[in-house]
Amino acid sequence: MQTVVKLENFVKSYRTGAFEVQAVRGVSLEVRPGEFVAIMGASGSGKSTLMNTIGCLDRPTSGHYWLDDVGIGGLDSDSLADLRNRKLGFVFQGFNLLARTSAMENVELPLLYAHRALTRRQKHDRALQALTLVGLADRAAHHSNQLSGGQQQRVAIARALVNEPTLLLADEPTGNLDTLTSIEIMGVFQRLNDAGMTIIMVTHELDIARYCRRMVLMRDGRVIRDQVITDRANANDELTKLQAEQQAVQLNA
Repeated sequence: MQTVVKLENFVKSYRTGAFEVQAVRGVSLEVRPGEFVAIMGASGSGKSTLMNTIGCLDRPTSGHYWLDDVGIGGLDSDSLADLRNRKLGFVFQGFNLLARTSAMENVELPLLYAHRALTRRQKHDRALQALTLVGLADRAAHHSNQLSGGQQQRVAIARALVNEPTLLLADEPTGNLDTLTSIEIMGVFQRLNDAGMTIIMVTHELDIARYCRRMVLMRDGRVIRDQVITDRANANDELTKLQAEQQAVQLNA
């Protein structure tokens, strides 16, 4: 069966002075098309190192990694960058948007580095389509400082989608957001996943992980649990509950 991500006995070591530290220790993991996986663990568990390798930002010290059936071990830096640009979309805790630039222009930015030659109209249409997917087509002309935190994260998600990646990687995407906005963002991810997008998300928050379909828990560089989430939270339902609670508080105030 096809895999989007396949890690086989993946080890990543770092040398600090005379000491060698193993950040990841012999992890084997598969992620198939259409999965929505949360990678969890405390600081130092190896989850960020694992995410960096899945994102083709680093290489295994030993073991193997295939991204969409392409082995990254023998790729040079240029080929690795090309694979990253074609196959991956990234969403981070910090929105990393250009301040004096419109939402449309922020989303168009990755298209400047794409190898496909696109006309100005094609870039505009692709960016508008991505903004539509996250519900922000009506904010396309707004600058970053005119958008709320949740809207800025939606722009960042649209930017990650504009090159039509095989895999969306999200690193603590709700870390800078309040509870209501976090649920809204998880709703965006759930809709994308329901439409077929494969997503891997790093988070330290169990309540956020519950919006995913599968949870991988790491400790000391190893996977200690890999399970399907049977009591998966639904963002639409959770938003309705939260809004009802907030209304009840206002009525009783």
